[in-house]
Amino acid sequence: MNLGLDGKSAIVTGGSKGIGAAVARGLAAEGCSVHLVARNEDLLAKTAADIKAATDVEVTYSALDLSDSGSIKTLTEATPLPDILVNNAGAIPAGDLLSIDEARWREAWDLKVFGYINLCRAYYAQMKERGYGVIINVTGLAADRFDAGYVAGTTGNAGLNAFSKAVGGRSLNDGLRVLAVSPGAVSTDRIETLMRTRAEKEFGDPDRWQSYLGNLPGGRAATAEEVANVVTFMASDRASFVSGSVVNVDGGHGGNMGSFS
Repeated sequence: MNLGLDGKSAIVTGGSKGIGAAVARGLAAEGCSVHLVARNEDLLAKTAADIKAATDVEVTYSALDLSDSGSIKTLTEATPLPDILVNNAGAIPAGDLLSIDEARWREAWDLKVFGYINLCRAYYAQMKERGYGVIINVTGLAADRFDAGYVAGTTGNAGLNAFSKAVGGRSLNDGLRVLAVSPGAVSTDRIETLMRTRAEKEFGDPDRWQSYLGNLPGGRAATAEEVANVVTFMASDRASFVSGSVVNVDGGHGGNMGSFS
């Protein structure tokens, strides 16, 4: 299926690895030029080089900390207005209410929650003036799990889903689509980090983290490419009437409220 993305442009945050890198590869494979944003310049350079080697599209990058509003200003001033913005940067730590102090909580939300919102705000007005744009916020199944052991992630992702629904519910009137793609467990370094924290708390042994994966649909986590395929389709005009929605990519895991047992 031709998604009609040839000649389009996209900014992908958190684009140096994991889901973000997979999204960038998926968009580039459809002929969409991509600009990657993340903190680690070495990883960005490697990912950009790998995508360039596999496609004929332009791949550029910026090493920025998007938890800093000044970096968002730098990004918007240094890059052309994209057709597509994929907000994906962020790693909210596992832990319950008493184990995550205010400083750590704010640091995580400055990147994933306020970073998403501020980037949306920065690009929305310009996209509205142009009369076209797609903004996709990659959130997470924790939004629906109400997990006390991942309270900052549950609350942050739920807020971003609500934000995407609220803004996207009216954005078509401005020529834009705004939506969220919400993955369940995904086979990345991040899922291992989160599951190790949980296993340490529940079993006293972080090496038992893989025991959680057997209870997932099909006995496995999603691949980053499976999530990226959905993001790529949603970024295309094939999904032209999808806005204000949250699209789950969880193999049905959310059907039992995301339980790992």
